[in-house]
Amino acid sequence: MKNTEQGLTRIISAFGYSRQGLKAAYCNEAAFRQEVWLALILIPLALWLNLSAMSTVLLIGSVFLVLIVELVNSAIEAIVDRIGPEYHELSGRAKDIGSAAVLVALVFMVLTWALLLWDVFIDV
Repeated sequence: MKNTEQGLTRIISAFGYSRQGLKAAYCNEAAFRQEVWLALILIPLALWLNLSAMSTVLLIGSVFLVLIVELVNSAIEAIVDRIGPEYHELSGRAKDIGSAAVLVALVFMVLTWALLLWDVFIDV
């Protein structure tokens, strides 16, 4: 079936699909829910700290990176689970690599926050 949506209609449909994806991730993925709540704390904190624009972008960007990678990891897990419940080495590897990507994003976020806050409070 050919997709005949174009222009504004396509954009509106894409927004709806994205909203459904965010809702599905929030409702079905505990890790994503936890990271959303963490973002709801860290993003206002980043704005409240009144740092330079670049530092603020780095702090907020690192939080969004975690959310993005968690969404991709959840999609990978859903695809693997859809294929079947039986264990397969490649399925396990895909899930493990997705999980490792989330870990790397979390480490990046922690390092970014630690280094920028260290720089702010060391200069005081």
